[in-house]
Amino acid sequence: MTDKPLIDALVATLKAAPAVTALTGQRIHAMAPRLPTYPCVVVSRSEGRPVGGVDGEGIEHLLTLTCASRFGGPEEARALVAAVRAALHDARPALAGRRLVNLRVPYADVFAGADRETTLGIVRVRAVTEAP
Repeated sequence: MTDKPLIDALVATLKAAPAVTALTGQRIHAMAPRLPTYPCVVVSRSEGRPVGGVDGEGIEHLLTLTCASRFGGPEEARALVAAVRAALHDARPALAGRRLVNLRVPYADVFAGADRETTLGIVRVRAVTEAP
């Protein structure tokens, strides 16, 4: 079981969202870049587990997206978290090889990074997919 089709769909959805790209440009990554440019969004964690489905085997996906900013305060990270949340909550992106049943953003938070230069935002995404 892989989360790659869902991650690719979320990255594409965010890259097509004007409110997100106004802040990040195209700096939206499925994996953390070695030397990131800020602000950016990275899919930093993903997990999937099987759940019962009506027409086939379902998978519940839990993903964490990290929004990182070095603006010098929380304003940019807050705006980025809000834009990511608005772009993904109840979104219906097409997935390769799977059918999206549900996509929600149940949690978001913004906090200072350990380096005291970076402000981080966390957006947690819950999605359920099943075989087509």
